[in-house]
Amino acid sequence: MTATASEDTTAPAVEGPAHFHHLAEDTLQRLFLHRPEPISQFWDARRLGVALGATLYVPATRPNLAEVISRRFASGVMTMVIDLEDAVADHEEPAAIASAIAAIAELEGTPAGQMLLFVRVRTAEQIETIASLTGGSDVLTGFVIPKFDAHNAIHALQAVRTAGTATGRHLWAMPVLESAAIVHRETRDDQLSLLSSHLDEYRDIVPAVRIGATDMCGLFGIRRDRDLTIYDVRVAADAIASVVNHLGRADGGHVITGPVWEYFADHERRFAPTLRHTPFRDHDAVWFRQELVSRDMDGLLREIALDRANGMNGKTVIHPRHVAPVHALSAVTHEEYHDALDVLATEAGGVARSSYGNKMNEMKPHRNWANRVMDRAAAFGVTNSGISFVDLLTAADVAA
Repeated sequence: MTATASEDTTAPAVEGPAHFHHLAEDTLQRLFLHRPEPISQFWDARRLGVALGATLYVPATRPNLAEVISRRFASGVMTMVIDLEDAVADHEEPAAIASAIAAIAELEGTPAGQMLLFVRVRTAEQIETIASLTGGSDVLTGFVIPKFDAHNAIHALQAVRTAGTATGRHLWAMPVLESAAIVHRETRDDQLSLLSSHLDEYRDIVPAVRIGATDMCGLFGIRRDRDLTIYDVRVAADAIASVVNHLGRADGGHVITGPVWEYFADHERRFAPTLRHTPFRDHDAVWFRQELVSRDMDGLLREIALDRANGMNGKTVIHPRHVAPVHALSAVTHEEYHDALDVLATEAGGVARSSYGNKMNEMKPHRNWANRVMDRAAAFGVTNSGISFVDLLTAADVAA
């Protein structure tokens, strides 16, 4: 696939596995016009941020942690976070740190050791501790920084940079925006303006900014129902919109990831399913639609679509079954790809009928969109004509 301006073509060609790596060869040939490219930790920050896809959290105290991570990788998970913060009780912290370090050592030299693996710390001081105890391990990709705000931003980001220098590794930092100062309207704009400046200073180590919607809702005593998306919770939706407005702009902004979907079990429904029958009927997968509805996946699929519509890529997930929907909806369709190629073919501006004959492509307004499509195409591939998210989702679900 042709490189775009967002690729770092001068970086070392160190590559890992690709998304959908767990699918059989004949399935990949059937699904993709251009397959996902092997992910390199030396891609530029924006492209790596897009490539994160579904980011699965696992408590550091989970028994057989390295084995769990390896099993998830084999089922198609490409990005995981070992959680030392909310998922770990205070008295378990020392054991959790030891478990995380042991798992990283155990994964060294294994296939799963090539995935994007982060550690979510409680404090910036833990960054130095974990980095020093894991040495120059190729397994550790970087750190997730919770409760990130203008008061701790520089300290935490500098800790990651210093740890990378000390270990001879390019370590990445993923801040999580969830603090009251960012959510409350009277302080939000000032906080986000300061954070924008701080993140720009450390752009080379920040692949994405994450949104902690659960903490945001908790500030108002709200827990959203599984029948609703985060965009139905107005106070959270307003905060998310402000984050994207300040930090996710096309002219030098950062990748913003979608917030977590909390549900994965069947329940009594109050509202009708939001999945249309037609895409599943057209692909002989009516049975699969019913299975998705029974798992509350229709709400997840809708929220993923709304994440994209609101300027975000990828998603935090807490259950392995949520990975396939995120990745299926991240792949670039045949139509999207050819629209993007048409837009990027000229810098002269103007408007033209799309090659699919169903829309107008405006060359200047759609250019930023087209560049983002090419980033997704590199990470998640381009589907063959006639292949939809239903095909990708069923293939990934069966393989997992």
